[in-house]
Amino acid sequence: MKVLQFTIPVPANQTIIAQQEVLPYFYPHLHRHEEIQLTWVQKGEGTLVVDNNMHIFGSNEIFWLGANQPHLFKSDPSYFLPKSKKTISALNIFFNPSKALVPLFDLPEMKSLKKFIMQQTSGFQIPQQHVGEIANLMVKAHNSKGPDKVVHFIEILRSLLGYGKLPPLSSFTQPQQYSEHEGMRIASIYNYIMQHYDKAVALEDVAKQAHMTPQAFCRYFKKHTRHTFVSFLNEVRINEACKQLTDGAYDSISTIAYRCGFNSITNFNRVFKSVTSLSPSEYVNNFYQNVEQS
Repeated sequence: MKVLQFTIPVPANQTIIAQQEVLPYFYPHLHRHEEIQLTWVQKGEGTLVVDNNMHIFGSNEIFWLGANQPHLFKSDPSYFLPKSKKTISALNIFFNPSKALVPLFDLPEMKSLKKFIMQQTSGFQIPQQHVGEIANLMVKAHNSKGPDKVVHFIEILRSLLGYGKLPPLSSFTQPQQYSEHEGMRIASIYNYIMQHYDKAVALEDVAKQAHMTPQAFCRYFKKHTRHTFVSFLNEVRINEACKQLTDGAYDSISTIAYRCGFNSITNFNRVFKSVTSLSPSEYVNNFYQNVEQS
């Protein structure tokens, strides 16, 4: 697995590409591409990895991913079971404001939209109260051709501009520049940790994935992700714990702690609070209060 420099197939007569996907699971490789991506997850759940950050995602959520921003919609493990009949569906819109769309965004009337796009290099998630509006416009853009597609595309941008400041998906303010070799290393490390988080993960084993000594690996990983190995591993584990806590299918909080790779409930509680600023029980209570209010 590597950070693939993905090429979006661009039809000769289109600059705004809308694609509908229905698959057994999301594309399973960390990748990036020149195009900005707007993804409406119509059905599916898992973890969205963006640069050095992770976000739980579920059905009916929309994400904006910046140009050349490494990302991966990692479907939950249940999608990969041998007898799984699960599927995902998503509607994607891809566009590159730095190529064929340059004349459009150079128009004086488009100045505010151009500025908005340039400020969104870290990506964002659309607030839930606005998902219906943007989803409807994305469907219109997907079903349209010619000038109508451009009109609906501009309507999407204009609506997003009106939502004010949107929390970024990544702590990086500019896209990380990975060489092909670095991309392969980072992706291999991410993949190994996300596949083994529920077990004891030794620093030496992860360093081997990058073909480095433990000391060199620690320096390399911190430089490229702004995480220590332990902090990234803890975030992966707590991210998974949050998903399990909110789906309700567990016997006790301690059961989840051990399932997610922690060897003591005390350590789990401490790390959980350091990552989320809440105790596990407070996190669950807040989740259900928000569900009831929505």
